[in-house]
Amino acid sequence: MSSGNSAGIFSSFKLGGLDLPSRIVMAPMTRSRAGDNEVPLEIAATYYEQRASAGLIISEGTQISRQGLGYPGTPGIHSDEQVAGWQKVTSRVHDAGGRIFAQLWHVGRISHPSLQPDNGLPVGPSAIQPAGEIFTFSGMQPFVTPRALELSEIKEIIDQYKAAAENAKRAGFDGVELHGANGYLIDQFIRDKTNRRTDAYGGTALNRVRLLLEATDALIDVWGAERVGVRLSPTNPFNDIADSHPADTFAVAVRELASRSLAYLHVVEPQQGHTVEKGEWPDIKYFRRLWDGVLMANGGYTLERANQVVNDNAADLISFGAPFLANPDLPYRFKVGAALNAPDQATFYTGGEKGYIDYPTLHEASA
Repeated sequence: MSSGNSAGIFSSFKLGGLDLPSRIVMAPMTRSRAGDNEVPLEIAATYYEQRASAGLIISEGTQISRQGLGYPGTPGIHSDEQVAGWQKVTSRVHDAGGRIFAQLWHVGRISHPSLQPDNGLPVGPSAIQPAGEIFTFSGMQPFVTPRALELSEIKEIIDQYKAAAENAKRAGFDGVELHGANGYLIDQFIRDKTNRRTDAYGGTALNRVRLLLEATDALIDVWGAERVGVRLSPTNPFNDIADSHPADTFAVAVRELASRSLAYLHVVEPQQGHTVEKGEWPDIKYFRRLWDGVLMANGGYTLERANQVVNDNAADLISFGAPFLANPDLPYRFKVGAALNAPDQATFYTGGEKGYIDYPTLHEASA
């Protein structure tokens, strides 16, 4: 287990052979700015370059296949054209002195036939329709009932994760993060509200985490464990998902992952509006008791709370979402105690430069 540091989040950290200048991580955030064929655009390279002072950048969710697509404008990493787009991003980040992991993503049932190959049904562990609506190219549409994956198709998805990991290496990333959070495919298999399977991928918690483990192993095959992270969100209800025993279920997942010596475990902590039906409240301290490796916390952190958690050794790294979106120089602003730009939620997913690459640094704001 890592030791705490009185310098808090401003202290340097060694992660899988990478020297991080601080423990301040840019969290993965969907921005819906990719171009035709889900290719990252030039403005994406600018956006990530602007934020290269982060200890580590984790890219927005990047789908491993066209089937994994859930929203207009999200980038993929399954074609040569997409890889070339990401090469521009990683080159600019590295030239600016930064480090960047690719977050690999399959949305599972959180999609729509209009976004799928040949207008097919989205897939999931079980044929359970999510409540609510999804944004498509023609506006908001009700979620549909997904098709339950066949066993043979699960093997194909594992192969897609491995191919995406290989493409991430070609694209120049420094590592990869498996998106196992927020109600998408991996999470749908883990949590019992969405997984009603009776085969080797359903029933017990150990069976329900099987896809998580197999996908993780596929990434390790390509990158080595020291450059693979995993993100989990035990209590996040986003995308109509829940688990009846989240602490117990995710304890099984974490214990199985612990034997793999990963770069880090990235946990989205319980927030206001999250509920736990049975068992413990699985906050970052709960996971620290289970995980001896590098632990990254996420969940509405302020500078003060982040420093406290790091100094208490409850986590090693802290990821920030919206504050990094609105403040490309977030580490510097934190360091000097400057006020932060407020994020403009109206432009989070609208495309274009506004609300993307036009947030000023402190130097630009005072010029």
